[in-house]
Amino acid sequence: MIEHVVIIKFDKMTTREHKDNVIQQLRSLENSIPGIVDLRCNHNFSERNQGFDIGLTVRFESMEALMAYGPHSEHQKAISYMKEIGMTDTIIVDFEI
Repeated sequence: MIEHVVIIKFDKMTTREHKDNVIQQLRSLENSIPGIVDLRCNHNFSERNQGFDIGLTVRFESMEALMAYGPHSEHQKAISYMKEIGMTDTIIVDFEI
């Protein structure tokens, strides 16, 4: 299995409502992209957040499932929306579990 971890930072002008929409879009990927075993996403409340707003973890059944996730149309739609509302940075970590 593969663990995919993403933390996302938005511009200061991005509203809470926009971020809530991002979370809902990302959560919906679990039901629309094959190979996802588990998906968790929510607001980052850590006092050590360094400005990163949202955390996402996705567990995939295989490396092939992770590779198919990136270009999937539903994933690309979520990324387009995040860019549109002011995504400024991401940190992504993938590792085998």
